Amino acid sequence: MQLKRMQKTDWYLVGILILSAFLYGWGIWDAGSANSYYTAAITSMTKSWSNFWYGAFDPAGFITVDKPPVALWLMAISAKIFGVHGWSVVLPSVLSGIGSVYLMYKLLAPKFGLLAGRIGSLILTLTPTVVANSRTNNMDAILVFFLLLAVYILQKAVAKKNIWLVIVSFGLIGVGFNIKMLQAFMILPAMLVYYWVAIKLPWKKKIAWLVVGMASLSIFTVAYPLAVDSVDQSSRPYIGSSQTNSLMELAFGYNGTERLLGQSTGTGGAFPGMGSTKKSTGTKKNNGAPSGKKPSGSAPTGKMTRQAQGGQGGGNSAFSIGSAGPFRLFQSDLGSQIGWYLPLAILGLIAGWFGFRKRGAKWYHVSEEQSEVLLWAGWFVPVYGFFSVASFFHPYYTIMLAPAIAALTAIGVAAVVKMSAQSNKESMIARIVVSVAVLTTLLLQAYYVWSYYQIISIILIIVAIGLSIWWLLPRQINNKIKIVLSAISILLMAGWWSLTPTLSHNSAAIPAASPSLLSQTGSSDMGGEVNNQLLSYTKKHQGNAKYLFATTDSNSASGNIIKSGKAVMAIGGYNGTDPTMSLSEFKKLVKSGQLKYFVMGNNSKTSSGQISKILTWVKKNGTKVTYSSSTSNQSSPTQQMGGQSQSTTLYDLSNIYE
Repeated sequence: MQLKRMQKTDWYLVGILILSAFLYGWGIWDAGSANSYYTAAITSMTKSWSNFWYGAFDPAGFITVDKPPVALWLMAISAKIFGVHGWSVVLPSVLSGIGSVYLMYKLLAPKFGLLAGRIGSLILTLTPTVVANSRTNNMDAILVFFLLLAVYILQKAVAKKNIWLVIVSFGLIGVGFNIKMLQAFMILPAMLVYYWVAIKLPWKKKIAWLVVGMASLSIFTVAYPLAVDSVDQSSRPYIGSSQTNSLMELAFGYNGTERLLGQSTGTGGAFPGMGSTKKSTGTKKNNGAPSGKKPSGSAPTGKMTRQAQGGQGGGNSAFSIGSAGPFRLFQSDLGSQIGWYLPLAILGLIAGWFGFRKRGAKWYHVSEEQSEVLLWAGWFVPVYGFFSVASFFHPYYTIMLAPAIAALTAIGVAAVVKMSAQSNKESMIARIVVSVAVLTTLLLQAYYVWSYYQIISIILIIVAIGLSIWWLLPRQINNKIKIVLSAISILLMAGWWSLTPTLSHNSAAIPAASPSLLSQTGSSDMGGEVNNQLLSYTKKHQGNAKYLFATTDSNSASGNIIKSGKAVMAIGGYNGTDPTMSLSEFKKLVKSGQLKYFVMGNNSKTSSGQISKILTWVKKNGTKVTYSSSTSNQSSPTQQMGGQSQSTTLYDLSNIYE
């Protein structure tokens, strides 16, 4: 149904946008260093154009982060304008989250009416993982915005039959690739199917335009990686988390097949427990963000638990991703972040397809509305499938599903409204669909709520049964009251979960929404730890050395880079396993006086290959430095692993070649 007239100002949309701005932006002044890994890079990127271009992790441009820099460019620009603060590096994600809500409305309202636009934008706003992602400086909220923008422009290209819009649309997916690599390609099937079905052109022209669009995609995808890889390796930073110092290898290795297969240490190894059990665990980028399970024992503190390191037990893990299978996204680990409206989306897909079919048309004739259903189904199904089988991802990655869930839910509502106005038979079918949708959605939500609020969970079950029966009664009986009660019941606890990161002012490296956050305030982050006395000592004695000190991995370096603004070498990259240099090259660096100090970081025990040889050489030949009477003086934010603080053993290398 093409909307004939759009009112100039939809005040419902204005209210939803204000709500999203509050949820995503309130309390970001307590963001601390947010994800300190990226904040350190942003700090470095503001210091030189070279660092900005490559996305360098450290001010000396020794190594990059493990993603392309497009999203970081936006954050670095914000930091350059406002200074490097937690809120300034988070601000682009906040704006992207709000922009995504607006785009959802613009994608749905012209096709399915104002009600669908409002519902879709509201569902997206009140999805817990969307709120959590939009409050941090990870790339996902920005990526989702660019993908929605690509789909919006493609929708316009189809309506206007404009080849330039086709070019721009597919080009934006290439830009998305340079935000978070292959993750952007997850919606390509949806765009291709939608383009082919929806655009009304002679088939030869349709193919020609598609070829041009794919050429645009290819150019915007590979232009930056090829530009970087073509530069002499001695003239640019090492590509972090790659094994061959190649951005293309990073895309298809560490950020490609390894995500699917669960190899995530950069050398083909896997973190313990990833994706193998319902309570899978890991060590990467963990800030203690809660999973859907209520943690046992004391309230969360933001510190890494033994379970988060891969021990027995579960909860509070960056890798709490449930058991692989078709129902993984319904399980509490992932479902508590993304699953609140899953039954509505699935039923909305079915209702939308059959509710907007052409009367009397052949089964293969697709209406305009059905082509939109294909678009969102094409987004939903592949992404759902990936998360059902993949072995390595963080729960917050499921934000990729949020737009499709919101859109299919809204389309389902529009289809039910249409069916309700038809014959008695279709009206009855519509009531059955709504009854099943309300029952299954509320029962699923009761399952998520049970870990924290058993009484509310029981109430939800009772309400679910009562409303589902009520919907089966003739529509004339208190229809408006049923609609209001159903909407409130479905949005209430999902909205509460979405509110928890806002109330706790949380902007985490591993973003998650949960009532557990309410026992803490602000943000904690692995890598934000700084030993003040060590930092003061190395700054005082750095002399003419290029680097303040070197350490094993990025998380051991990031807090020091943020606080000092000086170059700290993360010799093994993020995981401490990147083969950035050989032992002989490291010796030359020390002999030339560019590096005087070395700190054994978090990943010193897991390093391998050349990095392990370097650590052995440092321990054998370096001199341990007593830089204070105590080595436990740390600045906020602190982060602990298994109850023990980050290693602060400092080695002086300056006397080795004297």
